[in-house]
Amino acid sequence: MHMQLLHTDQIVMFDRTDFGPSNLSLPAGLCRIDPDDVVLKTDCTAHSLIYSVESDSFRPLYVQTDTWCSSGAVLPNGTLLQTGGYNDGERAVRMITPCDFCDWFEMPGYLSVRRWYSTNQILPDGRVIVVGGRRQFSYEFFPRAADGSFIPLQFLQETHDKNQENNLYPFLHLLPDGNLFVFANTRAILLDYVQNRVLREYPSIPGDEPRNYPSSGSSVLLPLRLDASVRDDGLVDVEIMICGGAPRGAFRLTASNLYAPAVDTCGRLRVTDQDPRWAMERMPTPRVMGDMLLLPTADILIINGAGNGTSGWELARNPVLTPVQYGPYEPPGSRFRVLLGSPIPRMYHSCAIVVGDGRVLVGGSNPHVYYNFTNVMYPTELSLESFSPPYLASRYAEVKPSIVSTAPSDFLTYRQLLTVDFNVPATLPGCPISLTLLYPSFTTHSLSMNQRLLVLKIIKVTQILPFAYQVTALGPPSPTVAPPGYYMLFVVHAGIPSRAAWLRIQ
Repeated sequence: MHMQLLHTDQIVMFDRTDFGPSNLSLPAGLCRIDPDDVVLKTDCTAHSLIYSVESDSFRPLYVQTDTWCSSGAVLPNGTLLQTGGYNDGERAVRMITPCDFCDWFEMPGYLSVRRWYSTNQILPDGRVIVVGGRRQFSYEFFPRAADGSFIPLQFLQETHDKNQENNLYPFLHLLPDGNLFVFANTRAILLDYVQNRVLREYPSIPGDEPRNYPSSGSSVLLPLRLDASVRDDGLVDVEIMICGGAPRGAFRLTASNLYAPAVDTCGRLRVTDQDPRWAMERMPTPRVMGDMLLLPTADILIINGAGNGTSGWELARNPVLTPVQYGPYEPPGSRFRVLLGSPIPRMYHSCAIVVGDGRVLVGGSNPHVYYNFTNVMYPTELSLESFSPPYLASRYAEVKPSIVSTAPSDFLTYRQLLTVDFNVPATLPGCPISLTLLYPSFTTHSLSMNQRLLVLKIIKVTQILPFAYQVTALGPPSPTVAPPGYYMLFVVHAGIPSRAAWLRIQ
């Protein structure tokens, strides 16, 4: 249900705790005791694990409070912060720092109110904002305010559809001016969370089709082009893209065994324009519960989901098995590319994340109350798959770069020059080079929280040896453009990315 890549190339995964035993035992006879659990009061199995991509190995983790439909963000020091959930987890904060033996540390009553289906966003000062949740029309921060209070946000109440909601897991994107783009249902605002005021309201996305849970479209902040789109005021042009969802009323129709076709449109909004307007495009196929991921090449991958229905138990049909790649800088009408898919349905409670070698790890799918593996239309799916985007094809091996070293090798400060030495087997002249920084996402429920991709401004490229090169680029200008933390650095040569090197920005 939830996945987060850490800077150790390990992935923390977890599911809810109140569905009964898992297939993974806790170590050394450890058991979770919970008198309020609705299924199993004493549970000696794990509902969380940490998986090493490099060694293809995992170890169980102990999580006490219920993480169902919770949220997450990685703090600047690399610790995964996890907020909210259900039942005894609804006001909990959990943290895990990557190390050989580290486990979850929990603070059950830390949040001011219940945060179930809320969204997290890392901020320029290293805090995390927690927005919304079921019947929670407010936001708060981690670390919390001195008085432990929350701040009302009327916008969330205005976008709440009676009996259907359609504003859970609101889409959040930190903009380079330091303000927060907030999208819920069909509407969006610019929020100054420092002064607690709404600065502007954007036009509603055309079509009156809800895009947030349970209608469950998905959203990305398009790559920030520090190489090309810096404006006169020193900021960069910013576009938000939102794809898929379900028609208004689709959730209610499922009670009559009617599964409405999913939404097939994407909208792009240049939020930095004086008079922004949505530019609409059609996807190759309708999709609800799709995951939108930023790839190292600055393309967008849309994967997972269904063609009919909405999020929820048994409420979707017609799994969409073919991923789509979207080229945001290609001409309109030629941006979508349908890719080869998998025969495994990945619908409600599935996830996808980008890992350091450029693959996309896809896992899960449990569209049932409790785990159900037989005699159902879409059985609970426990497997992981790795999806390889086209740039990983063997025919590109000769133009694939490999990073040798970076300077600095550990911490990059704002506006600092970054030097990367890399090798590439084929001749370089005439082939474009770019450096991209990818902030990994916390992915759950078709929402990839915190992800952002920066395309750095290159100063020069120098050939050192016949197949060895050095590229120098300017680091991000500010923490509003690149919040502090760990990023994956890729060299992209002729459209083919290297394996990532981790770089901490502060």
